[in-house]
Amino acid sequence: MILYVISVGLSVTMGLMGFINLAHGVFAMAGGFLLSTLMTAAGLPFPVALAGAALSVAALSVILERLLYSRLYAAGELTQVLFSIGLIFVSVAVARLLYGNLAAPIFLPDYLRGQVRVLDRDFPTYRVFLIFFSLGIIFLLWFSVERTRWGAMVRAAVDNRAMAQSVGINTRLLFMATFALGSGLAGLGGALGADILPVQWGYPFEHLVYFLIVVAVGGLGSLRGPFVAALLIGVADTACKYWVPEFGAFLVYAATIAILLWRPMGLFGVRA
Repeated sequence: MILYVISVGLSVTMGLMGFINLAHGVFAMAGGFLLSTLMTAAGLPFPVALAGAALSVAALSVILERLLYSRLYAAGELTQVLFSIGLIFVSVAVARLLYGNLAAPIFLPDYLRGQVRVLDRDFPTYRVFLIFFSLGIIFLLWFSVERTRWGAMVRAAVDNRAMAQSVGINTRLLFMATFALGSGLAGLGGALGADILPVQWGYPFEHLVYFLIVVAVGGLGSLRGPFVAALLIGVADTACKYWVPEFGAFLVYAATIAILLWRPMGLFGVRA
């Protein structure tokens, strides 16, 4: 679920803008650090800090999109890759300077600690919360994209940007709003998953491969594709580490290669 919440924004923005944003994990890292700061330094309760972290990351992404990203929309893939990698290096340096080498401390409220009994088995309360909370986000995202005017414009721009502009869609504003949504979701996912995927200065590099695998296997511009890919990768990665730990993540990478050889555009991507 955490992989999906973080990665789906990257899938939509890459599918819409055609921008190779390898720095997407930076926004997830920022969400985790901001959640920790708002709870420890500002003393805000967990729900308020969580919302504040996601909204702050979305607002920050708008500034970056206007000042930096928008200047490179027409640039080539290599330029975009080099820019986003450079942004990662700058971001991890700033994070290390501000927060040091330790992971961001996350203090869960009492009602999210302990165990909850489901079908005669005990599960960590916070993980059950993550599943249902993420399902709610998935439903709201699906509704926004599939059942609203904004979603129709996004889908039109993904299918044919030039035609969308010709019928009066302001793609500049649409890009900015979509980028903010994708980055805000990344910040929300990074904050939600901070108790499972510790947030520290190397976070964007450490998890970059998984985010890209989810997007590549699921397919660009798709909502259900990254969801299926995130479930497959999350479950397969954990299962492989339990059953065949000597192989590590090798089987996940092997499965990714096999899927992309079979379907180069991803499971639910639009074929070229």
